[in-house]
Parts: sequence; C-alpha cells; structure tokens
Amino acid sequence: MTVPSLTLNDGNSIPQLGFGVFQVPPNETAATVTSALEAGYRHIDTAQMYGNEKGVGEAIAGSGIARDELFVTTKLNNPHHRPDDVRRSFDESLTSLGLDHVDLFLIHWPLPTQYDGDFVSTWQAVAELTGDGRAKSVGVSNFEPDHLERIITETGVLPAVNQIEVHPLFGNEEARAAGAERGVLTEAWSPIGQGTVLDNAVIGEIAARLGKTPAQVTLRWHIERGDIIFPKSMHPERMKENFEIFDFTLSPDDVAAISALDKGAEGRIGPDPKVFDRV
Repeated sequence: MTVPSLTLNDGNSIPQLGFGVFQVPPNETAATVTSALEAGYRHIDTAQMYGNEKGVGEAIAGSGIARDELFVTTKLNNPHHRPDDVRRSFDESLTSLGLDHVDLFLIHWPLPTQYDGDFVSTWQAVAELTGDGRAKSVGVSNFEPDHLERIITETGVLPAVNQIEVHPLFGNEEARAAGAERGVLTEAWSPIGQGTVLDNAVIGEIAARLGKTPAQVTLRWHIERGDIIFPKSMHPERMKENFEIFDFTLSPDDVAAISALDKGAEGRIGPDPKVFDRV
C-alpha cells in the first residue's frame, strides 16, 4: 500500500503513517525496526529519551533501503535544553543513529517550570540545526497553545509539527486547532490510547460493519482528520495490521461518532505538559 505524504510548512514532506519505538527495549530495537521496515514502514520515530537510537540506526544500516526513501525523527531529551546541550546532544544522536542527517528533530517536552521557564532559547537552538541540512525539519512535542504561540512570537520560526497525545478519548482539540491555525501539523502519539479504545462499543460497531479491527478503524480516524501517526507494536502481524489502513475510508458520520468519544482532560493518559517537569 502507498502511504500518503503531507507537506510541512517548510516545504518538506512527511509520510502520514510511521512506526514508533517508544518503550522498545534497546536490545530489541534493531530487530523490531527491521520487522517494521519489512512490513513497509518508511517513517521511524525515536527519541534520545528512549535510549534506542542506536538500534534504529542498526536496522536502517542493515535494511538496504536508500536513505532518501526513509523519514527519521528523533527528539531532544529533557536534560539537554540549554543551547550548547542542544547542539551537543544532536551530534550524539546523529552518531548513535549512524546518519548524516535526520528528517525531523523535535523538542520532546516544553518543561515550562524548568530552566527558568525558558524554552524559547531551546527552540532557537533547535531551529538553527536546519542551517547545515543535518536536520531537514524541526518541530516540537507536547506543546500547549500558549507554548506554541510564545516560541513563534519570540523567534518568528514556525515548528513543522507538534507531536501531542491524541486518541478518541482525548482529542486534544485545543492544541490541534492551535497548530492548524498556524500551519503546524499535528502528530498524534498514543494514537489508540495505549489500547484503551479497542473495547469501545462505538468503534467496535464501526469495525464490525467495515470488516476491520478496532485498531485499524481508530488509526483510519486519525488519517481522515489529517493527523500523522506512528503506532508501535513489537509483533510483526500487528505491524502489518496497523499498516493496512489505506484500503477503506470512514464516513463523516463515523468520524464524528468517534470524535464524540472525547472525554477532555479526563481521557488524558500521559502527563500534562503544563506541569510535567522531569529532567
């Protein structure tokens, strides 16, 4: 199947479906990513925090796939927000990955209660990484609307994406809208809510009617809404299932019914970016 690509605000393109390696053990990452590449994935999302960049790089090196056919994202770890640490840790990420560039580099968390509240200088340092092409695009993750507005206002540089928690039980619509208003694409992490939506009756009914699984229907809901997604699985059969979401569509009524499952903040699984402060 052909995965659609979306155009970022810097003119680069990004595959709308990728493969995430959050919580994949470092010693199992190379084999897991190899299976994902064999299943057809060409977009891999990792992070310094995950500790498995090296395994991602090993899988890429052993795949035989041309570099320009792959899209690789990594993210800045929380202890590295000071500008000199941004540059140093970015170099270390390239070394770990065994690559001369990444396609997307993100600030992982804004940490507004750390670093004297200064995530703007962090963003400026990240944005400068595009200057020599070693980061093709740059963006942010877990940024709330006011965080997004602040970095744009104070630097004049738009992030290409904002990677945030989004799933049917937590639509995170305010953050999605803030990005859309500024031409910043939304990447949805935990797109099936860590499995919490798979037993939902509304999603189950739609899945049964379409002859698809609840996971496939949920992932397709994201695609219909324009989110970029990278579901994670360590099981090849599940990787394949998650990849097979481009041979059907949801009706507007189906999309609306799934969107109506949103519980607001009560549906959030991960930390609240306004107060998350782990460094």
